[in-house]
Amino acid sequence: MPAQQKKLIFCTAGVLSFACALGSAAAIGTQLWVRGTMLCTTGALLVNASGPELHKFIGEIQYGLFSGQRVRQCGLGGRPSQFSFFPDLLKIIPASIHVSVILFCTVLVVFALVGAGFFMLNAFGSPYETLHGPAGLYLWSFIACSCGCLIMILFSSEVKIHHLSEKIANFKEGTFTFKTHTEQFANSFWTILVCSLVHFLNALLIRFAGFEFPFSKSKDSGTITGAVDLMY
Repeated sequence: MPAQQKKLIFCTAGVLSFACALGSAAAIGTQLWVRGTMLCTTGALLVNASGPELHKFIGEIQYGLFSGQRVRQCGLGGRPSQFSFFPDLLKIIPASIHVSVILFCTVLVVFALVGAGFFMLNAFGSPYETLHGPAGLYLWSFIACSCGCLIMILFSSEVKIHHLSEKIANFKEGTFTFKTHTEQFANSFWTILVCSLVHFLNALLIRFAGFEFPFSKSKDSGTITGAVDLMY
């Protein structure tokens, strides 16, 4: 492939990696990871609410990795409140999973920036070591993509398997009990998914630029060497 086309491909991959780093960093600090509604079952059972009356007992919840907000409805109007995971909710959430999600988010941002830098180096400079050449580009893209996948798996298990929304809604609630009415992942969660797909796309761009996959040898070279040995 001509050098100008390789530069264009590497520049494109570098810009995509840098954009993913910025998007992931922005997603970490937002409260737009999960949105949902919570039903106050205690209040609804007390008045035997059904149909349109249930709307008076359905509140809202929204949170990210560090903080969130909720509006609890128990028939007498909404009670808005803010909460933070550290240190308020550490006793009720799966702390090890939650900290792992934050750690992998940090690693994702770091390696997305590293990948962007080395893509630009390969576009405008000369690779001079294995980790600075195509093998390094595959490595940075693979690590970033893997971290994105782990983030989604761990956070999904935290929300769905460990019922994170219900634990947050029922935090310090001695009288009323809340259950999840609706729950969906919000923009920041899907940003991580897009970033993971972009890093996978970058690996395909490296291959499209004409580089062989790392640690692979051409079969033709071995055949030619064997023929030369037979001649001598």
